This record gives sequence, structure tokens and C-alpha cells, in this order.
Amino acid sequence: MGWAIIAAVTLLLSVVGAQLTELIEIAGVGELFGISRWITIPITVIALIAMGFVGSYHRFEHIGEIVGLFELTFIIALVMVHPNLSEMVPKMGSIPFHNSSYIYLVAANVGAVIMPWMIFYQQGAVIDKKLKPKMIHKEQLDTAIGTVITQGIMIGFIILFAATVGKTNSHAILNTVSQLATSLSPFIGSTSAKLMMGLSILGGSLVAALVIAVSGTWGMTEVLNWHHSLNEPLNRNSLGFYSLYALIFIAAAMMVLMNVNLVSLAIGIEVMNTWLLPIALGFLIILEAGALPDRYRMHGWYRWLTTGSCLIVILFGFYMLDSTLNWW
Repeated sequence: MGWAIIAAVTLLLSVVGAQLTELIEIAGVGELFGISRWITIPITVIALIAMGFVGSYHRFEHIGEIVGLFELTFIIALVMVHPNLSEMVPKMGSIPFHNSSYIYLVAANVGAVIMPWMIFYQQGAVIDKKLKPKMIHKEQLDTAIGTVITQGIMIGFIILFAATVGKTNSHAILNTVSQLATSLSPFIGSTSAKLMMGLSILGGSLVAALVIAVSGTWGMTEVLNWHHSLNEPLNRNSLGFYSLYALIFIAAAMMVLMNVNLVSLAIGIEVMNTWLLPIALGFLIILEAGALPDRYRMHGWYRWLTTGSCLIVILFGFYMLDSTLNWW
């Protein structure tokens, strides 16, 4: 139980931090169109909480899929700017690893794409989907495809700004969603830049906010031995589950509404996720080796590849602790 509590606390820190970054982005989209965060955030939080009360995991999943499709609108902007890959490829070798600010941003990117809550979400989703053992391989394939798509989206965003702002004004200040849209305006037009950036960021943030909240709720309520299923409607037994789901949104919303530098805060939180990865991935490796039945464990080259990849990320997490906090 003690180790479970440590894992759950790690999850909770990661979830609240991740939820904060998503609401920060939603607030930024609102401000892009002149809407105060004091209007955007309360409305968004109420809507997201309501989506969790649909009483069915599959309905919840379909809502997330539909909302998430808006993230793909940035592809239109990518096509409009016609990035020249022949110019980009040679520069991939000139990466400033000696620059501490660059390493800090690398850590933020690692923390943004390999978050501890993602691990907990997967196990909760498998249970709520009521998948049978024979369907696990299909679920693994779905996860692999989703991973490629999400990383493709991230790479696409980097290419979009590298081919435009990075090429003509590499010192441009990009601290807000408004500044991102403004920087693209000379290339695709002001209205197009606002719509494409706004819809893309909003779609990605909304679906991520849903997933983050439910993954944290699944993990915490499982440790507390509470009822923990989206398939169960709100009643006395599920009150704790839905209350915690709502509180994750409310806690993050309260922090977003404080007068702080949202972009710096978001980057700092992603770096914090990198610090937490050694705990989350370390527990995952231990559990896989000791808790799973032999037929579900990793074997052969796949085991070595996965464990090696996890160890690289874990070591990077420890490295970031040293480089940012000077612990040793």
C-alpha cells in the first residue's frame, strides 16, 4: 500500500500540473479573440466536468475524439506555408546541446509527451472498455498508431514555425497564443492564423484536459478502493469518483486565474513532469516484471528495447534534476 500511495501522489502532482497547462492554453485561445480568462475558464471547466457525467466510457471517448479533431486544422496552415524540407534537413545536425536554455526546453518537451498520467490512463481505459485478453494486442496497436499521430502533430507544429517565424525572425517573442498567431499572420493572413491556431490549440487542449482528469481520478480512486468507472452513473457509490474528477479541474482553474506568467508556468510544469518520470517509469518496470502473469510480460528483444528506452528517459530525468536544481 505504501508504494501505491507514492505512485498515486506522483500521479496527482503530474495530473494537476498537466491540467494546468491545458487550461492555460485554453485561456490563451480565449484571449486571442479578446475574451477574458475569467469568462473562458469557468465556462470551459463547467463543460468539461459535465462531459464526465455522461454515464458511459464509450460516449466520453467519442466526445473526446470529435473535439480532438479540431487539432488537425493546423495542417491547413502547414500546407499554406509550403515548408522547404531541403533547407531544414541540413540544419538538424546543428543542435545546441551546450545551451542550458535549450536543454531546459528539451526537458519540457519530454515532460509534455511522456507524462506519468498517460500510463495510468491506459490501464483505466482497458478496464472501462471491458476489453477481453484476446483484444490486448489490438489495443497495443491502437496505442502505437496514436503515438505516431501525436508525435507527428508535434513535429508538424515545429516545422510550421521553423519554416516561417524561425526563418525570417528567429528572435521573435512567442510567449502567448496571440503572439503565435500574430507571428504567422504575414504568411497565411491574420484571420487564417487566428482561426487555425485557435481551433488547433483548443481542440488539443480540450481532449487532453478530459483524458488527464479521468486518468488521475482512475488512479487515485483505485488506490483508495473507491468505485472508479465512467460507466457508473452518479450515485452514492460513485460520488467520490466524480467529486475527485471535478476537483482536478477546479484546482487547476483556480491557479490559472491567478495573475502569473502562463507560458513560463506551463514550461516549468512540463519540466516537473520530466522530474517525475523516474518514479513513474521505475514503478512501471518493476510492476511489469513482478506483477503481470508471464504471458503478458515483455519478452526477448522487445523487453530490452522498451526497458532501455525507459532507462534513457529515467536518466534524463535525473540529469534535469541536477542541471535545474544543482543537487549534486
